[in-house]
Amino acid sequence: MREFYPELQPHTRGRLRVSDLHEIYYEECGNPRGKPALVLHGGPGGGISPFLRRLHDPKRYRIILFDQRGCGQSAPHAELRENTTWHLVADIEALRVHLGIEKWQVLGGSWGSTLALAYAQKHAERVSGLILRGIFTVRQREIHWFYQEGASALFPDAWEAFLAPIPEAERGDLVLAYYKRLTGNDAIEQMACAKAWSQWEASALALRPNPALVASFGGDAFALAFGRIECHYFFNKGFFESDDQLLAGAQVIRNIPGVIIQGRYDVVTPMETAWALHRAWPEAEFEIIADAGHTTTEPGITDALIRATDRFACSASG
Repeated sequence: MREFYPELQPHTRGRLRVSDLHEIYYEECGNPRGKPALVLHGGPGGGISPFLRRLHDPKRYRIILFDQRGCGQSAPHAELRENTTWHLVADIEALRVHLGIEKWQVLGGSWGSTLALAYAQKHAERVSGLILRGIFTVRQREIHWFYQEGASALFPDAWEAFLAPIPEAERGDLVLAYYKRLTGNDAIEQMACAKAWSQWEASALALRPNPALVASFGGDAFALAFGRIECHYFFNKGFFESDDQLLAGAQVIRNIPGVIIQGRYDVVTPMETAWALHRAWPEAEFEIIADAGHTTTEPGITDALIRATDRFACSASG
């Protein structure tokens, strides 16, 4: 069973102005002459986590991460203006050009898998390989499952806390009810809703409960960006032209070497979406982790991700 590579600090940190409003933070780790690999964080709005630096062999990879618009060390914080999937896709391409990279491997989990698919379908010629975990395509059935009815049956205790900020009369459309409050002018209500939104997701992330993770999702700065940006994206249906845009667009990436990794008991992004992607993109390797939920830090998922990056490190593609 493979474990994370040792803790790693960036050798380069930078900021890239991507619009008059937004500036993104990025960092590079590992071998400056290694195989370029971009790691995309989740959310949207989650920001870089240090463990994301540790999925690639630092001797063989040039590892690049960035905080997406509005979160982490990017600025302005929790900003929703000029913040859509297609702005983020453009930011990825601007960062590639800025760093002088011709092609790179793209790794992403959860929302990171969404963004990786969107980027690869628009810029397939710039992607040497895709490694995706916990597949999420922002279809309405996926949003309904986690934010209206479905996951609620498995976590009724945590669900009760998620419902608490919303009056009963508005609970027929919880994404809309949260969106009104997370974009409203009442700062106290906004923060309370941001924490409820963030901690609901944290409660369901792992197969085994992780109270420390749930608590960390309740921090003011993290919760505000995470809650506001996620709800903004989900209310706007991911800014996609159709509900199944990413699955329908899989034909564009079928020549890109790929790996799809999915926890069998993932409640946040249930396996039916990963299975649908597998059917649309049969050339990609598909690995089900029998004893895992949603998070990268679960041992089976960590093992599968690192086996994939190690395997791609030895090939000309991937």
